[in-house]
Amino acid sequence: MEDKPKTLQEHAMYFGTMMGIFWIIKFSFLPMGFKIPLLQLLFIFMTMFVPILGYIYIRKYRERYCGGELSFMRGWVFSLYMYFFAALLTAAAHYVYFRFIDNGYLMGTYMEQLENLKSTLTGNLETSVDQLIRNLDIIASMSPLQLTLQLILQNIFYGAILSLPTALLAMRRKKNS
Repeated sequence: MEDKPKTLQEHAMYFGTMMGIFWIIKFSFLPMGFKIPLLQLLFIFMTMFVPILGYIYIRKYRERYCGGELSFMRGWVFSLYMYFFAALLTAAAHYVYFRFIDNGYLMGTYMEQLENLKSTLTGNLETSVDQLIRNLDIIASMSPLQLTLQLILQNIFYGAILSLPTALLAMRRKKNS
């Protein structure tokens, strides 16, 4: 029996899983960063590295599985799928974190920091911090499932935006020889 070649979707699942593991590790640095500031900095750097990692993965896909050529549409669909699967995997970790681990720690810490900041400000800046506090109150009132759904939609949205330039950068046409 012959092995059939993997589809674009199967490759996107593989690379999306790798991206999702990266996102989960990155997310774990967020709450720990309140105790160890270096981890907060690492979280920020890892967040900025996500589009670069997406490009690396789509380039690997192009070189290993597409013979060095990749149309914009195929690259865009691959990238969309990859970010979608990464968001799905990360959503599972988000749900476990917010349901069983967090117990209000993340929002409470943000609220505490904003209250401390607010006491040092005056005028328009104080009004802006008040608005942020009201927004965080709304987020804090969400259930773990609602928070997870919000985060998965956010990750899919940002992934869709990142997919366009990634596909443009990664596409390669056939060389006429």
